[in-house]
Amino acid sequence: MGQTIGYTTMDSPIGPLLLASTKEGLCYIEFGDEESALPLLQRWARKTFLGANLEKDAALNQAVQTELEEYFAGKRTRFDVPIVLFGTPFQKAVWNELTRIGYGETRSYKEIALAIGQAKAVRAIGGANNRNPIPIIVPCHRVIGSNGALVGYGGGLSIKEQLLALEGAGTPAPSIESAKAIR
Repeated sequence: MGQTIGYTTMDSPIGPLLLASTKEGLCYIEFGDEESALPLLQRWARKTFLGANLEKDAALNQAVQTELEEYFAGKRTRFDVPIVLFGTPFQKAVWNELTRIGYGETRSYKEIALAIGQAKAVRAIGGANNRNPIPIIVPCHRVIGSNGALVGYGGGLSIKEQLLALEGAGTPAPSIESAKAIR
């Protein structure tokens, strides 16, 4: 029997969110209601766990839901819930660096690449952001283009703009739609 992942959905100012956790911590957030987001969680869980059991479990996700509600209400600037990151060593290095970007701050893809000692990996940083399984908590929305412009975001650029506005990050340069959403 594989890992058990408990999931629930919550309403938020940016739309419904699906939250998923193991007993070790939060492992996945997806934008959208259960009907649209659950198949994405199922696909991710198959690739990541090779046999995970998915169960509806609001209690397992209560702490993260509370912290997200506080964040959206402007009462929380950092998250304390345990998270469990599943990815390659490079992806984990990028995601861990993202957690160092402070509330209301932004960094460019190039700055992230330099911070992890991979100066030439700017495109790979974008790929890792695109695969970030825990958006908002691992704040990939705080990564912008070197010219200050918003570039893709898995939840859509309007959500990225809303999250940055909530955090008071200022008004980024006009959005640039990319062919592939980068979280």
